[in-house]
Amino acid sequence: MKLEVLEKDRFYHVYNKGINATNIFSNNDNKRYFLKQLKLYLKNQISIYAYCLMDNHFHLVIKINSEPDIVTQSFSNFFNSYAKAYNKHIGRTGSLFEKHFKRIRLENEEYLKNLIIYVHMNPKHHLDMDFKEFVFSSYQTILLEKETKIERKTVLDIFGGKDNFIFCHNERNDKLTEKYTFE
Repeated sequence: MKLEVLEKDRFYHVYNKGINATNIFSNNDNKRYFLKQLKLYLKNQISIYAYCLMDNHFHLVIKINSEPDIVTQSFSNFFNSYAKAYNKHIGRTGSLFEKHFKRIRLENEEYLKNLIIYVHMNPKHHLDMDFKEFVFSSYQTILLEKETKIERKTVLDIFGGKDNFIFCHNERNDKLTEKYTFE
């Protein structure tokens, strides 16, 4: 797969999974550390619009704010830092992630909107969990009034406000539930 070249001021879906489908998080502390390191290595270089951390993969919806080469290197440093810490923590060696982080450039606002919903629905897709209750996604963060690095106001503006943000997510959830309900 040819990797998308990052461009400044563009939106991307960044994701990756554990090598050989192995877990990249073994507990909630790992997920908190991942988010902490993300902030440390990429603050001011990217804006985060959505995220979801599952046990064996993650999704980020971001906008590039700095020079692409700097951002790419910062992502590399971030992933290497996390992998070293995780490997040390659980007593493993070797690569943790698939070779390169995947990135898909978003071409329009509708795609961005649908991707944000898709990222938040990951607990439903993979674990049959209520996405609203899942702690390691940006869904709750966007709805709360607490300080955050997530682009809350912009995300809510994209959806036309908090009520429509909730409505769009619930509508997608209902469609997923119908799809998997057998009578």
